Amino acid sequence: MGDFFRRVEKKYIITKQQYLRLKEKLEKYMIEDEHGKSTICNIYFDTEKFDLIRHSITKPIYKDKIRLRSYNVPNLESTVFLEVKRKYDSVVSKRRIQMTLKDFYNNIDNKFEEMEQTQITKELNYYFKYYNLKPTMYLSYFRRAYYDKENRDFRVTFDSNITARPYDLKLEKGVYGDLIFEENKYIMEIKTLGAIPMWLVKLLNELKIAPCGFSKYGEAYTQLILNANSISEYVV
Repeated sequence: MGDFFRRVEKKYIITKQQYLRLKEKLEKYMIEDEHGKSTICNIYFDTEKFDLIRHSITKPIYKDKIRLRSYNVPNLESTVFLEVKRKYDSVVSKRRIQMTLKDFYNNIDNKFEEMEQTQITKELNYYFKYYNLKPTMYLSYFRRAYYDKENRDFRVTFDSNITARPYDLKLEKGVYGDLIFEENKYIMEIKTLGAIPMWLVKLLNELKIAPCGFSKYGEAYTQLILNANSISEYVV
């Protein structure tokens, strides 16, 4: 089973006070979605030298990320999603297939060649073969997600407790690792292909909230791989 999403995503770093004010207002216009309160768990895939994320943090016009995602900590029978997230200019598209975690492990070695060959599985097969992808980073965060009462395609999410580790790269191992983001701040994302509602535009202006660039995987790579390697070069 496959899914396809296409939208513009804008990210904002906000304080706890701004979050509480936004949440109070949002709940008048928006509804929590089916994963409204959940811990998002991800395994990111990359080359041995982290070529995909190294390319991504240079802020190119075109970039891809490959990840395995679950909503809360899974077991082998839980549903997981294998995704290709692509950003071209400011538009994000996401293709994904769902399967059990057990089926993922049964198919990863043969690069999904034995699964039903849809456009998405063929694309995943190409990426895993061409880049010789391997798991490189575990990353999780607590998310609250909302959609507009009148337009389900308009979504707002708030992420906190962003945790990462470059080892023990299995979703079922649970949530632990290094916090890579300030505890009292949140990543807010607005996701839409249309206009932002005027009530939200006014509220963002009132709270002096402006969009910014932030990549969770990029931050995890910078803190836990890039900076750690730079420091180790100077340790005698």
